[in-house]
Amino acid sequence: MNDPISRRDFVRGAVAGAGAAALGGLPAGCAAQARPGAAADPEGPASLVVRNARVTTMDPAQPDAQAFAVRGNRFAAVGSDREIDALRGAGTRVIDARGARVIPGLNDNHTHTIRGGLNYALELRFDGVGSKARAMQMLRAQVARTPPGQWVRVVGGFSPEQFPDGGLPTLDEINAVSPDTPIFMLHVYTKAFLNRAALRSIGIDRNFPDDRYGGGTIVRDASGRPTGALLATPSALILYSTLHDGPKLEREDQLVSSRHFMRELNRLGVTSTLDCGGGFQFYPDDYGVITELNRTKLMTMRIGFATFIQRPGRELEDFTNWTNRFTPGGGDDFFKLWGGGEMLVRSIYDFEVFNLPRVTPPAHAEADLEPVVRLLAEKGWPFRFHATYDETVARHLDVLERVHRDVPVDRLRWVVDHGETLKPKTIDRIAALGGCLAIQNRIAFQEDAFLDRYGPDAAADAPPIKRVLAAGVPVAAGTDMSRVSSYNPWLCLSWLVTGRGVGGRTLLGERQRLDRHEALRLWTDNAYFSREEDLKGRIEPGLLADACVLSDDYFAVPDEQIRELTSDLTLVDGRIVHGQNDFAPLAPALPPLQPDWSPVNHFGGYQHAPA
Repeated sequence: MNDPISRRDFVRGAVAGAGAAALGGLPAGCAAQARPGAAADPEGPASLVVRNARVTTMDPAQPDAQAFAVRGNRFAAVGSDREIDALRGAGTRVIDARGARVIPGLNDNHTHTIRGGLNYALELRFDGVGSKARAMQMLRAQVARTPPGQWVRVVGGFSPEQFPDGGLPTLDEINAVSPDTPIFMLHVYTKAFLNRAALRSIGIDRNFPDDRYGGGTIVRDASGRPTGALLATPSALILYSTLHDGPKLEREDQLVSSRHFMRELNRLGVTSTLDCGGGFQFYPDDYGVITELNRTKLMTMRIGFATFIQRPGRELEDFTNWTNRFTPGGGDDFFKLWGGGEMLVRSIYDFEVFNLPRVTPPAHAEADLEPVVRLLAEKGWPFRFHATYDETVARHLDVLERVHRDVPVDRLRWVVDHGETLKPKTIDRIAALGGCLAIQNRIAFQEDAFLDRYGPDAAADAPPIKRVLAAGVPVAAGTDMSRVSSYNPWLCLSWLVTGRGVGGRTLLGERQRLDRHEALRLWTDNAYFSREEDLKGRIEPGLLADACVLSDDYFAVPDEQIRELTSDLTLVDGRIVHGQNDFAPLAPALPPLQPDWSPVNHFGGYQHAPA
């Protein structure tokens, strides 16, 4: 199997100490040392040049530069302004970065981008909202403009700790805001609040069976009447299912909604994602919108996706069908199949509900999982599996170790997703089997719940990032957006550097925090996971030209301002896909977002703090 870079090389790059040049970049006006011959290119003038910048390349051979040239969809050269100016021709587009920090495009290792795009136009986002008063103001305004038959949805990306003036809205407050318009409010995958109008819309009443959705709790009052609170115990299936029962956009509006969501991610510097499917996303039936956008060349985001099971008890049947019909890597540089997961079998799935006891999968979970893992290994399919707790990861590894004795899994680049409570023995087992770890800042949205249940010592190592890297396990960072956490990558980068949750409490301890360069590497040069390390992740000649010009210098802003960073200019495939502030005139136009009452049309997406 093709393996262009070794695990050792990948990990060495990920944990390499950030030297003075890497951390600080180039002083204004200084020239970088270009590779010999970088500007002496016989292939003709560049199509695009970005100059007068402080470029952090993530290329160990040339960590910093002032400028780069693009030819077509690839970086052609990286170096000083003088060297790159030599590649300009009459038709070259030249962008003066005005001394701004430039980085490779961010690559989110774990998302639900496709699902997020289908619903973006329908969602009122509390992401970044700084007070309960403001959140309630937004909710009232959206209720007033939402037409009959539609819902107001607030679905994740926020934390009660970000509302110092009262925490989450209560059921009484939601019902008072809207007696007639349905409201569905989801806090990560711990609970949902439905006002009385939403309960009526779905048909949840005192006679509604508790087990209708196959998992979860309908909270009832003393008379048996549902209160509107739905709890993810013993599983979160009730939250998936009731949200799925709400109104949906028409297909044409889903196409436009997906384009606007990709633009929102571009605005935050994200150019690439690994999509982990989700409930009610069966491949290929439910991937028509994103497939059409790729076919019509309207993608501004590279998406590698994994197949996610939908039919408990029939997982082996589904994976047999997928492995017979499709090949990992199939697709193109914008949309391709990565492998299987993040759910491989339903029975071994746990949930990140930190205010409740750890979910313990049933005794038969390993027997369910083994034939699926064996099939994937025999077919050469990479896979990833959701496992929050060390105990769940260990049970997966019991299965992988049995399969590995017959069919090697250590070349598949398989991935543990999450792993907040990994222990040293488990980390060593992952390393021995050639596994990778995908980490996200999910804990930052449940900081009080985790600290109250497990304490600050456990939070300090949740997850034990540096211990994992020291064991030789490749690590990449992401968000797990957009229901569990916000899609804003800078919240994750802030957590990696400062250790603090969304509300400001300390979680990750100093022994596990990363310096800014290390944290950024986990967000950029992480394409090893998808076998694309020779295609993207660095500003390096020959790689796909994805980069962003930041709104402020990531390496210089105070810690508390990291989460407020955005991209003033984003390139994907050598094309400008987003521009704001001085670069706003360069931004390509998008069709209007429909419906016109969409919350995004009135509030936008992520809510940044006032300047």
